[in-house]
Parts: sequence; structure tokens; C-alpha cells
Amino acid sequence: MDYKKLIIRGISYSQTQSGAYALLLEHEETSVKLPVVIGNFEAQSISLGLEKDLKPPRPLTHDLFSKFVTSTHYTLESVIIYQIIDGVFFSNINFKHTENGEELILDARTSDAVAMAVRFDAPIYTTEQVLNEAGILLEIENNNETSSTSEENYSTEETSDLKKMTSEDLQSLLNDAVKDEDYDLAMEIQEELKRRNKKID
Repeated sequence: MDYKKLIIRGISYSQTQSGAYALLLEHEETSVKLPVVIGNFEAQSISLGLEKDLKPPRPLTHDLFSKFVTSTHYTLESVIIYQIIDGVFFSNINFKHTENGEELILDARTSDAVAMAVRFDAPIYTTEQVLNEAGILLEIENNNETSSTSEENYSTEETSDLKKMTSEDLQSLLNDAVKDEDYDLAMEIQEELKRRNKKID
């Protein structure tokens, strides 16, 4: 299968879910962004994994598991986010034995898989289908009038019913949502735009 490589663009506080964070992954070639809602502990663990110089006084769960993997002569080869169902991402962690080459695949939550991947500097991949279903592409080329009025005119009440908006207004609002790192709203808008495109097809 032709997998698409993702890079970690950052972690931001979720605008709509209290205590949750949005992990932002991005496809290197197309710049399509894949926002994944994760918990506070996983966000902290991924951040610490990215900051190689920062070491917690006691090992976190992902540090402990990483040590176990290394001690059993395995290495983490890659993480693959292979599907999304009802907004939930499903991932596999691919291990390989350093001596006999034996491969081991474990099912994992995407947040845990990414937390492990950063500790092994392992690549993260996804499928084209997942990118098509959950990816967000920020369209920079928008006319200035639309983008300037979008922030001023769209109140919370207006955004609560996306179905009443024109496709142009939705695209402008989508751009603003991504800029403001409100990926929950961005995904809702993306779903509405896809629903309209299906009707046209």
C-alpha cells in the first residue's frame, strides 16, 4: 500500500473539549493537515518525547514501555494510522527484532503510537483514504474581502448552523478555524463541505 508520511506540526489546546488537546500532523507533500484529539497526559508525553533534552525525574509510561522494547531487542520501525471510524483514528505500531528480523505489529491508540514514535525517531504514516476523510487543507488563495469579513461577521450563533452558510463562506470560515487552531470546528466545516460535494457528484 502507498502510505503517506506525516510530520508533527504541533500540539494545541482543544477549543471545544475541556482538558483535551489537538495533535496536528501534516502530510509532507500536500500540506494536508490531520488533527487528532488527544488527552492531557498523551499531549505531555508527546511534548516531552519531542524535547530530547527534557527528562522527567521518573519515567513516564511511554518511557517505561520504550525501555522494555529496547531491552527485548526490538526497535520501533514505524507507526501507521490506517483508518478512521466515527471520528476515531486507528493505528498500528510496527516493531522489528534487531537480531533475527522478526516483525511484530501491535494495535494502539494513535496518541500512544505517536508518543512511542517520537521516542524512537520513527516515521509516522497514514493512508490516502484517511487523509481524504479527515484531512484539512488550508486554502491560502482566497479573495481578501471574504477573509476579512469572516472574522468580523461570524458569531457563535451563526457558526452553530453550518448548513445555512454558502460554500464560499464555509471555506473562509475553515481557513480562519485552522489559523486559530480550532481543529474541532475545522473538521465540522470540512464534513459539511464534503457532504455538499457528494450531492453535486
